[in-house]
Amino acid sequence: MTHDHDLELRPTPAQISAALNPPPGRNGGDLVVETLAGLGATTVFGLPGQHALGMFDALRRSDLRYVGLRVENNAGFAADAYGRITGEAAPLLLSTGPGALTSLAALQEAAAASAPVLAISSQIPTAGLGGGRHGYLHELPDQAASFRGVVKSVHTVRTQSQIPSAIAAAWQSALTAPHGPVWVEIPQDVLLATTLLPAVTAVDATPRELPPRPELTAVAAHLLSHAARPAIIAGGGVVRADASGKLRQLAEKLNAPVVTTFGGKGAFPWTHPLSLQSWLEDRHTTDFLEDADVLLVVGSGLGELSSNYHTFTPRGRVVQIEADLGKLESNHPALGIHADARLALQALLETVEPREDETAPDRVRTVLDRVRARLDSQQLALEQDLLVSVRRALPARSPSFWDMTILSYWAWSAFDARFPNTMHSAQGAGGLGYAFPAALGAAAADPTHPVLAVSGDGGALYSIAELATARQHDLNVTWLIVDDGGYGILREYMTDAFGEATATELGRPDFVALAESFGVPGVRTSPETLEADLARAFATPGPSVVLLPAVLRMFAPTHLGDGRPDDK
Repeated sequence: MTHDHDLELRPTPAQISAALNPPPGRNGGDLVVETLAGLGATTVFGLPGQHALGMFDALRRSDLRYVGLRVENNAGFAADAYGRITGEAAPLLLSTGPGALTSLAALQEAAAASAPVLAISSQIPTAGLGGGRHGYLHELPDQAASFRGVVKSVHTVRTQSQIPSAIAAAWQSALTAPHGPVWVEIPQDVLLATTLLPAVTAVDATPRELPPRPELTAVAAHLLSHAARPAIIAGGGVVRADASGKLRQLAEKLNAPVVTTFGGKGAFPWTHPLSLQSWLEDRHTTDFLEDADVLLVVGSGLGELSSNYHTFTPRGRVVQIEADLGKLESNHPALGIHADARLALQALLETVEPREDETAPDRVRTVLDRVRARLDSQQLALEQDLLVSVRRALPARSPSFWDMTILSYWAWSAFDARFPNTMHSAQGAGGLGYAFPAALGAAAADPTHPVLAVSGDGGALYSIAELATARQHDLNVTWLIVDDGGYGILREYMTDAFGEATATELGRPDFVALAESFGVPGVRTSPETLEADLARAFATPGPSVVLLPAVLRMFAPTHLGDGRPDDK
C-alpha cells in the first residue's frame, strides 16, 4: 500500500538530477548558508574569524545579505532587533572562543526579551575536541557549556551531514513560543572540507504551536466574566504573539483596565479609555492592580520591573498566561495557563461573557490624574518635555531602541509607543550598549521607516564603533546621545545613598566631531531645538547623530525597594 505522505517524499526528476550533479567547489559552509536560505533567511549578521572562514566564504556564493558589525556583542544586538522586528530567526555568524564569548551579553538580552536569534559559531577542529587542551587558537575546554545557561537550546555538529538538521532544529527552537536565542557550533574542518552532499533544497522547521488547555481557559473565562473589578497586565508576550488586537477586544468585552509592562509597550492603545498606560513604578498603579479581584496577566512573568520591584502583592485571584513555562507562577500563585498569548486570548474571547461596567474609565482617569499630580509636584518639566519632543519628531510607525539611561527609564513609563513592536529597550537583561546596534538591525530589517536610537554618553561608548557600520551600509538610523558627563543614574543612586558619587564621571569625545569623522552627520542640539533637529535627521536618509548635553533626573520612586536596576 502506498500512503499519500510516501508520494510527497518522492523526489521529482529535476530534484534527482540536481542531487546527482551538485555545484562544484562547495564546502561545509555552503551547507550552512543553503540551509539558512532554505529556511527563509535573507539577512545574516556577524563577524568573520579564523575558524569560521568556511562559512563566510560560502556567503560569497549565496544570495544572503551580510551585515557585518565591528564587535560581536553589537552584532548580537543587531540580530536581536532584526528578530524582534521581523518575527524571523536572525542568523548571527561568529568565530570561536573570544569572538563567540563576546556575544554572550547580547544573547542574554535576547533570552530575557525572547528575541529569536540563531547564533552559529565555529569551533576548533574535531581532532582537538574531547575535553583536553590541545593548544588551538581560541580553544575553550567546553565552548557550548559557556552558552548553555544563556540560550534556549544548544546544537552541536560534528559532521557535514548533521549541519542541515541541526540548523533546522535550532531554527524551530528559536521560533517556538517562547522565542529565544539558540546556539549551533560547527568545527573548523567540517566547515572547510569539500562536500559531496547535494545542495540543501528542502528544509522543514515549522515552529510548534502552544495552545491553551481548554479546561483552564474555561475557568479563566468564568472568573473574568463574574469579576467585580477585573484588570489586565499585558507584557511583551502579547507583542511577540501579534495579539494586541485580541487583547483590545477582550479588554473592551470585559470593561477591564489594562496596564502594559515596559516590555509590552504598544500592546494596548495609550489613549484608550481603559488604558492605565505603563506607570508601573507608581504606587497608585500598584494599588489599583492589587485591588483587582481578578487580575489577568498575559505574556509577563511579573518580574522585578513589572511588579514595582517586587512590592506588588495581588489580593485577588490571578490568571497568568505565559509561554515560558519557567515563568509560570514563578512570582505569584495563579491559575497558570501555559500557552501562546494569541491562542489563549482567542480562547478567552470565544468563552467570556460581556461584562458591563460604566465606572471603569472613571477609575482609570482617577489613577492617571494621581500619577500626573505626583509628577507635577517634582519639578521635572525638562524630562517630560524632552519625551514630548521625541514623540512629536518620531514618525508614528518608526521603531525606537533605548539604552539603559535616564531618558529611557522615563520612556518606559511615559512614552506612547503608538503601535505594537515599535519600542524596544535593554530592560530584559539590562546591559549597556544595546540601542544603537539594535537600531541598525531594525533598519536592516525594514528600510522604509527611519529608526531612533537613544543612549547616554556612557552607553554610547560601548557601541561607538558601529558608526562605521551605519555608514558602510547606509542604514537609516538617528542616534540621540544624551550627554551628562558620566553614568548619570549611578551618580544619582550613589549621591542619594552615600552622599557623593564615585567612579561615575567620564572623559568622553566630541561626539559630533567623532560622528563626522566616520562620515556621519552630527548636530549639537538643546531642549528647545531637539524636536526640530530630530525631525530634520529623520527626514534625511542615512545615519545621523544628535547630541543633547543635559543633566536629567529620575522621578522619585514610589515603590518600597532599594533602587532601580543598574544602568549608566
